[in-house]
Amino acid sequence: MLFTDLKLIKPILDALITEGYTQPTPIQEKAIPSILQGRDLLGTAQTGTGKTAAFAIPILQNLAEKNSRNNNIKVLVLTPTRELAIQIEESFNAYGRNLNLRNLVVFGGVKQAAQEKALRRGVDILVATPGRLLDFISQRIVSLQNLEVFVLDEADRMLDMGFVHDVKRIIKLLPPKRQTLFFSATFPDEISKLANSMLSNPVKVEVAPVSATADTINQKVYFVDKDDKLELLTHILQNDIKESVLVFSRTKHGADKIARKLQSHKISAEAIHGNKSQNQRQNALSNFKNGKTRILVATDIAARGIDIDELKYVLNFELSDVSETYVHRIGRTGRAGAEGSSISFVDGLDLANLKNTEKLIGKKIPVEKDHPFHTDNLVAQKRDSNNKSFTPRPRVQSRETTGSKKPNNKSNFTRNR
Repeated sequence: MLFTDLKLIKPILDALITEGYTQPTPIQEKAIPSILQGRDLLGTAQTGTGKTAAFAIPILQNLAEKNSRNNNIKVLVLTPTRELAIQIEESFNAYGRNLNLRNLVVFGGVKQAAQEKALRRGVDILVATPGRLLDFISQRIVSLQNLEVFVLDEADRMLDMGFVHDVKRIIKLLPPKRQTLFFSATFPDEISKLANSMLSNPVKVEVAPVSATADTINQKVYFVDKDDKLELLTHILQNDIKESVLVFSRTKHGADKIARKLQSHKISAEAIHGNKSQNQRQNALSNFKNGKTRILVATDIAARGIDIDELKYVLNFELSDVSETYVHRIGRTGRAGAEGSSISFVDGLDLANLKNTEKLIGKKIPVEKDHPFHTDNLVAQKRDSNNKSFTPRPRVQSRETTGSKKPNNKSNFTRNR
C-alpha cells in the first residue's frame, strides 16, 4: 500500500513526498482510515513504528476539510516529556506545511510568556505536557470547551512519571463529545482502566507489541567488568564505531560521568537528563541531530521522544531493571525498516536483567567476545544455568586504588571466586 491509497488530500501528500514518505508503516495503514472516519482509537505500538504520523496526518486532514476559522483549540495532544512534545509538534508542522493551520507546543521548564502570547493569538492544534497545560488552564489562558480531538500519547510513560492524576484532571475538563485517540506501548491495569473510561467503541490497532524487537536491529551483548565499562566504551568509539551513537545511562549522574569521560578522550559528547535546563537539553539534542555532537548520553525519561533519522547505533551502558525499556531503547535505531545495531554492556549485576530481557523478547542476544575487556565464559555459563541470579563477590582491591590494568580476556568473577 502507498500513501496515495489512503485517500489523503493533495497538500498532505505533497508534504509527505517532501519528507520522503511513500509507503505507510503498518500502524499508519491501520489507523489513518479509522481516524479519518472520526472513530476513537486504542493503539498499541512501540517506539519507531511511525505512531506520530498515524494520528497527525488524519487529524490535519479532518481539520483542513472542516475549514473552521476561529481561535478555539480544536486538537489537544497530551504527552509526558518536553522532548516528545517538541517532536510531535515538528511532525504536525512537517505534514501540515501546505495547510493553513496553527500548531503550538507548550511545556514547563521555560518562561511562559512566549507560549502565552502564541496561545492568545489562537491555536488549532496544541501539543502539551500535563503540568504546563494545567498551569495555563488555571490562569484561564487555555480553554478546552471547544475541543474536537484529544490524543493521549505514551500513556504508560505518564504512569511511570506520576502524571496519571494530572491526566485525569485534564480529562474532566474535556467536552464529552469528542474523538479520543489513546496510545500506549504497554497496558498495565491502571492504564487499561483509564482507556476504558475515555474511549467509546474504539478501533483497536496493535502493531509490534513491546516484547518485539525489530528484525532489522543487530543486537549484541558485551560481557565486561563494571569498572571497565568506560574504558570499553572509549575503545569501541575510537576503534570500531565512527558514526553517531545514542548511549543510555540508568542515572543522571552516570550520564554526566560518561560524557565527561568521552570528552577527556576528545570524543564529542553531551548528556541529556532531567536536571538539565530546557535550553541545555534542546541544544544537546540539536547538536546531536546535526552531527556537531557525535555521542548523546541520555537517561530513559529524557530520551523519550528522541527521533533521529538513520541513527545506526544505540548502546546500553547498563540494562534497565524494566525489561520493556530495552525494547524502547533499541527502538531508536532500525526505524521504518532501516538497519541498526544495539550494544549492551553486561556485568555480573546486570545478569538478572539480561535474563529477564531475553525472556521478554523471546531469544538469546549474541555475545560479542572480540574486544579487549571480554570476561571469560564463566559469566555466560552462569547466565545459562538454572541459578535465578548471580552476584559476584566483592573485589579484594580496586584497580582504582592500585592503578593496575586489567589483563585482556581475564575475568574478575573468576579471580574472586
